[in-house]
This record gives sequence, structure tokens and C-alpha cells, in this order.
Amino acid sequence: MTDHYQNNIYHQGGGDAYGTYGEGQDGYGYQADYPPQDEDAASDATEGHDEEDQMYEGEYQGIPHPDEVKAAQRAARAKAREKAGSSVSELEELSEQYEDIMEDCGHGKFQWTLFVVLGLALMADGVECFVVAFVLPSAEKDLCLSNAEKGMLGHVVFLSMMVGAFLWGGLADKVGRRRCLIVALAINCVFAFLSSFAQSYGFFLFFRLLSGIGIGGTVPIVYSYFSEFLQMDKRGEHLSWLCMFWMIGGIYTSFTAWGIIPRYGWGFSMGTEFQFHSWRMFVLVAALPAIASLVGLTFMPESPRFLLENAKHDEAWMILKQVHDTNWRAKGQPEKVFTVTHIKAPKTAEDEFIEIQSATGTPVQRWAVRSFTLCKLVLRNVASLLSAELRFATLFMAIIWFCIAFSYYGLSVWFPDMIKHLEYESKLMTFHRERVENVHFNFSLKYQVHKEGEYIRDKFISIEMKSVKFEDSLFEDCRFEDIRSTDTVFENCTIRSTIFYDTDLSKEKFIDCKMENTTFEHNKHGCHPDTVEENDVLIYLVSFLGSLAVLPGNIISALFVEKIGRVKIIGGSMLISAGCSFLLFLSFSQSAIIALQCLFCGVSAAAWNGIEVVTVELYPASKRATAFGVLNALCKLAAILGSSIFASCVGVTKAIPILLSFAALVCGGMVALRLPDTRQKILQ
Repeated sequence: MTDHYQNNIYHQGGGDAYGTYGEGQDGYGYQADYPPQDEDAASDATEGHDEEDQMYEGEYQGIPHPDEVKAAQRAARAKAREKAGSSVSELEELSEQYEDIMEDCGHGKFQWTLFVVLGLALMADGVECFVVAFVLPSAEKDLCLSNAEKGMLGHVVFLSMMVGAFLWGGLADKVGRRRCLIVALAINCVFAFLSSFAQSYGFFLFFRLLSGIGIGGTVPIVYSYFSEFLQMDKRGEHLSWLCMFWMIGGIYTSFTAWGIIPRYGWGFSMGTEFQFHSWRMFVLVAALPAIASLVGLTFMPESPRFLLENAKHDEAWMILKQVHDTNWRAKGQPEKVFTVTHIKAPKTAEDEFIEIQSATGTPVQRWAVRSFTLCKLVLRNVASLLSAELRFATLFMAIIWFCIAFSYYGLSVWFPDMIKHLEYESKLMTFHRERVENVHFNFSLKYQVHKEGEYIRDKFISIEMKSVKFEDSLFEDCRFEDIRSTDTVFENCTIRSTIFYDTDLSKEKFIDCKMENTTFEHNKHGCHPDTVEENDVLIYLVSFLGSLAVLPGNIISALFVEKIGRVKIIGGSMLISAGCSFLLFLSFSQSAIIALQCLFCGVSAAAWNGIEVVTVELYPASKRATAFGVLNALCKLAAILGSSIFASCVGVTKAIPILLSFAALVCGGMVALRLPDTRQKILQ
């Protein structure tokens, strides 16, 4: 079989190599000492510089030189491999060579710049998860949304992100991390912008669907992309710090929603057909992190590891040199020379196939062939996640992702809904068998339940009815005029000789009611936004506290992920989170639920960080983004199931959500403890 590494070696400079994992032409070299350069190649930074005169400041203190430490680490890895008696595959050789390069490039200005740019993309993903929840109270009035339509709008966020994660994760392994992330963020920005101007439910749903498909690609690409610029001993810590941007996205969304949405007068209108209220302005502001990340990405290079996997060694060498020079110049050592002399990369049969097929036929035929071939390669990559060497890793990670997402997102919906329910119960007044005759109701009715009442010759004029329910009641010779209602129903009532004039009480609000000589005249059409009541500060406060509570978990996981290990972080965090969820049986007030929400979010954050780090480390570069995309898509599916089940239990029972989340977290935590320790694993 032909060795695809042959004849695909990039040579830069000359000289002998050290640390080479191969002989002859297949070597991958460094130069132990900086080689003498030609006069034309000498930079201004190195003129007059005599390296022999430089003394390492820690030499007299017995502190080993960093270069000596690196050389010792490489020698230890080679010795461990020889001791194991295992042969080195081409993939392992390339992985070790790439790790050596990243160690020589160091960690500095380049990685921190990329950290901020990719962090903004991750922040945009966090924003997307909260935007619809914040705008729904206003949008349901502005767009005349039914309960079913509100539920669909909430689910379409995770549904679209699920599709986006699968799509962009698969493409990132074949087309490129940077390119796919730019396209995904551009789609998110464009359709988020359009959604803010959509005047109908259908268009708003469609634009949010496409916006979600775009932003769904950020998580699998961001972690895969950033990890390929990190050396092994920095990987776990800095990927964990990167996770903080998701928390920052939640805080940003809470603050901007609280600052913009209640300011109803900030909007404008053009006749009756076009309305631009404050919640639409919030949708625009929420897209700023994605826009900022998109701009930053235009100045960032592609992942050199991806380029090497796709035989683009010239481009990879230039990018690695850019990383090296940027870091060492920022550290005040511009004289450091990028000493890599040889880079080899595989030439895959897939690339050859695409080149052959795309070189023939008309432009349309070439595009069709390339697209069809790309789809086949992506699906083949997805199927390879169940191959013998990856089967158990994929199964274990799928269980862990599903369990934590089911519990986390389910409880994230249950917490605020339960707080609202407790608030409703604290205000609720119940009236039994009241008889009211010849009364003029000119005051609002809120949070009331009327059972088996009798209302004779009463008038309900110019009032608001909010969260009012009439059960088994009689209305006779009554008049309802200029009524605005929210969550108001008549159930199993008898209504005789009654007039409904200029009201929004549609026939859907009368459930199993008996109508006798009853008329509806000049019903209100359209919706009537509530400028004050619908935007409770408590909504923003709960979201803000839940996002802020993630901070301790992020800090702990970042500081200890290398010391304790990813497996113990994930397993311990999930099992402690299970205990926190069980404590919800003791929550009987709003303050208790808020406190337990903060505790749960803070503890579970460490598990999320560990899971994302391990997912990156378990899979080779050619399958990393694909695996992350598939697992993240499964995560969004679990979020849909969890939020649907948990929300349906609000006001009915809290035992089911608590027990389900407890069982899921215990199951995921126990499986996590069976994962291999990847702290000392070189990225393949």
C-alpha cells in the first residue's frame, strides 16, 4: 500500500535535526542551536546579538532552562513508548511532532487574542439560549402568540441549534474550522437582524430557526479550533477558562434585557402595519457578540493541525511560524527563530478523489460533484465514530452529554416557571359560591378563581382581567365591555342573555360552556402589549443570578482540571449536582428555589467544563469537530426533552422533575468515572 506521507514533506531551511521521530526523508526536524543564517535572511532583531553571551538567569539557582524541560519531556515520551514496546503509527508520530511544535511556539499573545475572539463566539451561543425566553412576554402580545406558538418558539431554538451543531461540526473537519465558523456566525448575524423586524409569527419563527442553525456550530468548532493551538500542559486549564464566556453571555443577555425591554417607549411605528418595540431593539443588541467575533475571525488563521491533516503543509508552516513569532516578540524575545525544518502531512485518497472529480465537467456539475462528495465524506466521518477504536468513547460521552443536558436545561426551565408559580399562588384569591347582583365592576380582576358563583345583571366595563378563572358559574343578563384579558378562561359555565362588546374574550376562552341568547359584538382584533406588567424584574434577576453562580464552578474547574483530572471533576460535579437537585424537595419559597438554582448551576458548571475538555481530547483531529457536533446535537435533543417534561410538571408535582434530574445526574456521573484520564494525552 502506498505511503501517503511520502513526497509530502515541507522543507524550510537546512541543518541537522533533533527530536526527530523518523529517519531520512520522513524526518521532522528542529535545530538544536540556531543555524547560521545567510546575510539576506538575518533580521534586524538579531543583528549584533551573540547567543553565546546570553546567560540563563536561573542557571545559578538550579532552575532548569525551559528548553531543557521540553527536551526532557520529549525524551520521557519516547522512552515510555519504547518501554511499552509498541510501534508508532503515522498519526501518533504526526501528533507528537505537532505537540513539540506547539511547545516551541509557547503560549502567549497569539493564544490570548484567539481566546477572546473565540470566547465572543461562545458568548453568542449563550446569548442565543436566553434571547427568546426574554422576548416572549412582550412578543406574545406583539405577535399575538397562542400558548402552542410560544412553546414552538421556545423549542425551535434548541431544535435549530441541534441541526447546526451536527451540520457545522461535520463540515469543520472537511472544509476548515475557521471557514465554517465564519459562515455560521454570518448566518446567525444576518437572520438575527432580520428577525428583529419580522412582523408576523411565521417570519419571526423562520428567521430564528435559521439564526439558531448558524449559532449551533459555534460550540463544536470553537473548542476544536482553540485546542489545536494549545500545548498539552495548557490545554485543560485554558479550555476551562474559555467556558466562562458562555456564562458572560448569560449575564450580558440579562443586563441588556432588563435595560431595554421594559423601556417600551424606545420603539417606533410606521402606521399599523409596522411596529418596532423595545424587545426588537434587544434582539439587535443581542447579536453584537456574534458580530464582534465575526470581525475578529477575519484576522485569525486557520488551524494548522487541520491544514496538516489535509496535506496543506505550506500554509500550516506559515501559520505556525506566525504563532511562534507573535508570542516571542510579545515576550520581548524577537531574536528567537522558528527552527522547524521539515513538516510532513498525509495525502489522503479522499483529497485525490475530490481533485479528480472537480476537475471535469461544467461548473454546475463540478459543484454538484464536490457537494455530493463532501456530504458522503461527512456522513462517513460520523459513522466512523462507532468504529471499534472509538465505539466505547462515543457511547460513554453520549450518555454523559445527554444526562447532564437533560437535567441542566430541564431544571433551567423549571426554576423560573416554579418561581412564577409560587408568586401566582401567593397572590391567588379563591371565591366559592358568591352571589353578585347589580354590581358595576370598574376595577381590574387579577389572580382570582371563582367557583360556583352567580352573577346577575352585573356590568364589567373597561377593566383588565389577568389570570382569572371562572368555574361552574352562572352569568345572567350581564354585560362585558372594553375588556382586556390575559390567561383568563371560563370553564363549564352557563352564560345567559349576556353581551360581550369590544372585548378580546374569544370563544376559545370558553371551555365547555353553555351559551343561551349570548352575543359577541365588535370583538377586539390583534394584540395589546402590556407596557409594565409583562416585564417583571424577577425574570431578569433569576437569569442573572443563575449565570453569575456559574463563576465559582468555572474557576474551580480551570484551576484544578490538571491537578485533579478531568474524570474526577466530571464525575464529582455531576454526583454533587444530583445531591443539590434532591434538596429541591425542601424548597417551599421563591428565595429557597433561587438559592438552590444558584447552587446547582455553580456545581454543574465544573462538569460542563470537564466534559468539553474530554470531548476534545478523546477524538483525533480528523474527527474532533464531527464528534463534538454529534454530541452537542444530542445535548440539544436532551434539552428539548428535559424542558418539555419539566415545564409540564409545574403546578402539578415537583417530585417528577427532581427524581428525573437526580437519576440522570447519578447515571451520568457514574459513567464519567469510567472514562480514561486524558491529562497526559497528546492530541491526535
